[in-house]
Amino acid sequence: MQVSTPNNVKIYNLIAGKTLPEWLTDRKKRDLQKKDADIQRRIQLIQDFEMPAVSNCVRSSRDGQYLMVTGTYKPRVRCYEVAQMSMKFERGLDAEVVTFDILSEDYSKVVFLHCDRYVEFHAQYGRYYRTRIPKVGRDFSFHYPSCDLYFVGASREVYRLNLEQGRFLNPLVTNSVESNVCDINPVHHLFACGTVEGRIECWDPRVRSRVGELDCALSSITEDTMVEGLPAISALKFKDGLTMAVGTSTGQILLYDIRSNRPVLVKDHHYGLPINSIEFNDPQDLVLSTDSKILKIWNKHTGKAYTSIEPESEINQLHVWPDSGLIFMANEAPKILTYFIPSLGPAPRWCSFMDNLTEELEEMEAPTVYDDYKFVTDTDLENLGLAHLIGSPLLRAYMHGYFMDIRLYQKAKTIAEPFAYEEYRRNKIRQKIEETRDSRVKINKLPKVNRDLAQRLIEEEDSKGEGKKKKAKEASSLLQDDRFSALFSNPEFQVDTGTEEFRLLNPVVKQQKKKKREKREKLEDQFQEVEEEEEEEVEGRGSDEDSSSSEDDRDLVEELRRQHRDIRRERALQHRAERERDAATNLTPKFYELKMGEEFLKDGKDQRKDSKRKVKASLGERVQLQEENDKMLRLSGQAVGSKELTFSLRKVEKPRETQRKLDEAQHRLERKEVRRSAGQYLKKPRTKPGTFWKGKKKK
Repeated sequence: MQVSTPNNVKIYNLIAGKTLPEWLTDRKKRDLQKKDADIQRRIQLIQDFEMPAVSNCVRSSRDGQYLMVTGTYKPRVRCYEVAQMSMKFERGLDAEVVTFDILSEDYSKVVFLHCDRYVEFHAQYGRYYRTRIPKVGRDFSFHYPSCDLYFVGASREVYRLNLEQGRFLNPLVTNSVESNVCDINPVHHLFACGTVEGRIECWDPRVRSRVGELDCALSSITEDTMVEGLPAISALKFKDGLTMAVGTSTGQILLYDIRSNRPVLVKDHHYGLPINSIEFNDPQDLVLSTDSKILKIWNKHTGKAYTSIEPESEINQLHVWPDSGLIFMANEAPKILTYFIPSLGPAPRWCSFMDNLTEELEEMEAPTVYDDYKFVTDTDLENLGLAHLIGSPLLRAYMHGYFMDIRLYQKAKTIAEPFAYEEYRRNKIRQKIEETRDSRVKINKLPKVNRDLAQRLIEEEDSKGEGKKKKAKEASSLLQDDRFSALFSNPEFQVDTGTEEFRLLNPVVKQQKKKKREKREKLEDQFQEVEEEEEEEVEGRGSDEDSSSSEDDRDLVEELRRQHRDIRRERALQHRAERERDAATNLTPKFYELKMGEEFLKDGKDQRKDSKRKVKASLGERVQLQEENDKMLRLSGQAVGSKELTFSLRKVEKPRETQRKLDEAQHRLERKEVRRSAGQYLKKPRTKPGTFWKGKKKK
């Protein structure tokens, strides 16, 4: 069941969902209903409520127990018993039905007007009588007080057939060439027929004379309507003794008070299609009008739109179940359209469960889904290359993303990922192949991630005996549980065997597993031996166990020590390699030019703070500080009196001279380093400058 809310009015489409083919067997249908979730959620209000190809007309009986539908192909009529929600019978007809009417309270008396001018009367058992009218009929109405049938069609005459006498009476002659529709007022039984010239002619059945005529074609032309050509009358419906609705072939509906020749209201569908059906909803004062494209529901006083339904197929005829919100529409498709609008009225008694169902659906807040639009986020737009469309009419902002046309999305998706379909097809083929392989002999294939862990778990699962079913179950669950599937598929969960923690912990784990394995083997040996031998072994096994346990402890300690030594050795090698790499790196010094009067700060202190400190210091402190720095100021004399103060000026070197001196000093250091390395390799004795080394003379 599909829910839509045009104009904030809940409309439930009761035929939405999948349908099962007729050629399937009952067993196949039951299997599909169990497996397919869409078929399980569908609502089948009436079983087999459809036609082979097209449905033409829908009518309900006055007792509210039966629903009859005509359609094609082949021409047929189907009667449904609503209490059983199933079809009661089906009858084949000789020609296509133009319209029909139920004369009795139930389905026992039905009249069919065929397209080949024949009129058929059906009783409860089947066809009762068949006659023919002179011209092709288009519509008919039944006058209950006189038992007369009025036929209108491709003639200026209105044929009258009296069912009590069983003969044709004198026809009514109209002023028009042809008539399309007719109707009889349910209160005072005024007969009205609509002509192709856009006029309504009213007749009094008691005197068989014309009592009035309305020109609807001229009245349908207003400022708010669009009329092309001469409007013909295509639909006619009486509501009560005074209200009459007229539909034209150009898409207008005119509401009349029969006491006036001017319409009370003119409503335009704006499609330019003929109006084929008009119905009234008394509790809400609404009018339901349909053309071949849309059903519109609007207020009869103001003409304001209430809601609308636009199905996929063309509409042939509209029928509203009396005093309810259930709507049926015959259309150019096999299924008869069925809609339920709770605001128009309650569900009929035979499907009262619809009220409870719709109330439950209203309590559940379901997100609105648009079939013609695709919801995308900012990330999706960037991936598709459509981020530049943000702010344009092509994207409608909604919550944390945007709605865009599904056609534009599909085109952009095809351009952005041209091989997406090929990849999807390749994955589906791979899945199908893997599914077919399940029936074959399975080979335990190790995963790509944590192969050692998976191998150990498989071995534990295979090696467990009957007494260790619990452990085997835990190992198998770890491999089969979906919660741990990422452990063997996601590379981020790969166990790093080169870390220090794993290397220090691995000997302990191995030792524990070794102890468990030995203990299990000993227990198995005990069960196999005789009781007497078992007692002797248990008595003399204490020392062996103590010795084995001590040996295991020594092995564990030795293994841990070896791992620690290896780790320390690796750390030392790593530090040595870092030092060599730092030494090999050519670190050239950076030189900075200082302004005159500034000093280079070795300790990284702020020069401004030092200058402030010097300003605040006394003369003696400044003299002592200057004397300690470069001995430019000398103080001599006794402690008391006869003081002598000597100044020496310091030569301020230019930046270029300073750079030159630094280069010379660096050059001297490099020469010393070269001489030292050359002397080390050549092993020449040191000689004084200006002398030559002379070897010993041979004696």
